[in-house]
Amino acid sequence: MSQVPKMETDYLKRCFGNSLPQALAEVAKVQPSDPIEYLAHWLYHYKKIATAKEKNRQEEIQLQEEYDCSLKEKEIMEMLKQEEYQIQQECEKCHKEQISTKKAIFMQEDTGTFEEVLKQESLPGTSDMTPAVPQQSPPSESADQTEQNFDTPQEINFEKMPPLQVAHEMLLSSKSPP
Repeated sequence: MSQVPKMETDYLKRCFGNSLPQALAEVAKVQPSDPIEYLAHWLYHYKKIATAKEKNRQEEIQLQEEYDCSLKEKEIMEMLKQEEYQIQQECEKCHKEQISTKKAIFMQEDTGTFEEVLKQESLPGTSDMTPAVPQQSPPSESADQTEQNFDTPQEINFEKMPPLQVAHEMLLSSKSPP
């Protein structure tokens, strides 16, 4: 018998792998009437199964890669959400600080402006009380002792009154019955 060169045996091992020895073992076990046809069908069936297994293996690899990728994306999304939440918290904090700073500045400016207006409106003979706040009689006087003196519009001399009292008296006279 002639020897098969090394290259040919390597080729047969590479192409058939373990399948040819398994096929021959199956033929010897079953001993079919047509062993060549049986061997051909067995090899054809083996090829179908091997192809399906390889396809399933490739799909599993692809699914695992997709799963790993989705986990990475999920981690990234969680990190982005956390970062977005932190940025939002910082923005709210800065916004509150700006509002409180603006309120403080406004209150300082507003108080200063209000005091300046009060000083400008203070005329000789007027009191330092807040404008448009009526003075009340002390609570010690009883209602029977208090005499209310309502002047009619004809009796009020507006020329002698300070401007704020004039406005107050005009308001009262417009509300009083004729």
